[in-house]
Amino acid sequence: MELIPIHPFEPVSSNTVPEGQDWISQIKWDGVRILSYWNGEETKLYNRKLNERTYTFPELTNIRSYTNADSIILDGEVIALDQNGNPSFHEVMRRDGIRRLDRVKFVMEAVPIYYMIFDILYYNGEWVNDKTLKERLELLSSVITPNKQIQVVPINNDNQALFEVSKQHGLEGIVCKNLNSRYIIDGKNSDWQKIKNYKDIIAVIGGVTYRSGIVNSILVGLYDDEDRFWYIGHVGTGKLTHAEWKQLTEVIEAIKIEKNPFSNQPKRVKEIQWIDPLLTVKVQFIEWTEGHSLRQPSIQAFVNQEPKTCKFTN
Repeated sequence: MELIPIHPFEPVSSNTVPEGQDWISQIKWDGVRILSYWNGEETKLYNRKLNERTYTFPELTNIRSYTNADSIILDGEVIALDQNGNPSFHEVMRRDGIRRLDRVKFVMEAVPIYYMIFDILYYNGEWVNDKTLKERLELLSSVITPNKQIQVVPINNDNQALFEVSKQHGLEGIVCKNLNSRYIIDGKNSDWQKIKNYKDIIAVIGGVTYRSGIVNSILVGLYDDEDRFWYIGHVGTGKLTHAEWKQLTEVIEAIKIEKNPFSNQPKRVKEIQWIDPLLTVKVQFIEWTEGHSLRQPSIQAFVNQEPKTCKFTN
């Protein structure tokens, strides 16, 4: 078996929770989608964009410690926890963002990660993605031995109740799946539906403001289909530490510009330092306002994404 990564099956967004005996639900973890590949000789890890993460998450590469399969492809989410024990996108990005391998061991100790496995695509030399989800889940539970860092995501038959639990605990939401569904490689349809407690986007930073010489807020935007860059919000709250604000202050020194990069003019924001729109960030928010700006936006973490791909969606 050659370890060639594939684009995973994706859920569609939904505002309603599907019900019925064919539907199950699982917690939607606020982490990084990771597929693990084991051919009997070596293990490799890739994210949904086919970027390798084998050396970023070395704790997951000893597949023999949690399965006796001769070969296998698993799909799951790598998560990290905050101080309250809740999944934190900000924390997991401290691990996923590592590019210097000499820092991995240090950050491993500071930010433990966990692999929440929810599907199996390949087992002992055969693709199983055309089996029903019910069959795949039965196979998955029989071939994975959970440990402290490796877990099989539990399933729930009362989807609405699980959604309420996710809201009570401030989790991202749930994913509902049809038990008769096949796993379509590089596919996306309503057999899998994600229902979130809040919305989030990857946006591009076009300007900043300062307090006492340190950046204290960012102005973010998205591109339209004609590659015009539109301001959508001013964000000064979130999960960034003081050290991360200082680091951002240093990073933008090289990308300051004099002209507003947005196609529209931000309102009620004074003393803006414009920057070249090169930095991307995950922003959580409640809803879009009528003026197509974000209501109650909050910074989650910096991410590595091509800015021109950060677009408005219908």
